[in-house]
Order: sequence, then structure tokens, then C-alpha cells
Amino acid sequence: MSTGYAWIVLFVAGLCEVGWAVGLKYTAGFSRLWPSVWTLAGMAASVILLAWSLKALPLGTAYAVWTGIGAVGTAILGIYLFEESREAARLVSIALIVAGIVGLKLLTPDGQ
Repeated sequence: MSTGYAWIVLFVAGLCEVGWAVGLKYTAGFSRLWPSVWTLAGMAASVILLAWSLKALPLGTAYAVWTGIGAVGTAILGIYLFEESREAARLVSIALIVAGIVGLKLLTPDGQ
């Protein structure tokens, strides 16, 4: 797998992580069938795609980016879907996570 393709796979894995994390809210403790099924499918897809991306990316970088995408996406959807806090310090903190993700991407050499 090429490094470029691995980054795309990792990004999709991060989006799947956002999907299952938000999905947890809708499962009501896994007591609702279809939200639970979709959440579990998102979990599986997220981990499988992360594993595929590790064929070409360093573990530490890939895992940090994967969790970062999940954290940022989940926090943003929490703001919009569940009316969570939008205070400036929280938004700055989210921006710092994004900066870390971008930094890791920029500092990871091809072929690593």
C-alpha cells in the first residue's frame, strides 16, 4: 500500500471512529437495535481501516492521527447535535488537536 493511499484509509478510519462515537449516544446503552448495529459496524470498520493504514504508516503517528480525528469530529458533532459548550477555550483546544494532527502528517516522511 502506498503512503498516500494509507493516509486516505487512515482518514476514513477516523471518520468511522467519529461515527461510532456519536452512535454510542443513540444506542441508549446498546438497548436500541439499529443504532447499536450501526455503532458496532462503525467500530469494526474503524479498527480494520486503522490496521490497513499501518501497513505503510508508523504506529505512533497513525494512532495519534486516528484518535485525533475521532476526538475533533466527535467534539464538533457534540456541539452541533447535542448543544455542547461552544466556549472559546474549548474551540481553541479543538484547534490545537487539529494542529497536532497536521503536524504529525507533515513530519511523517514518505515510506515510513
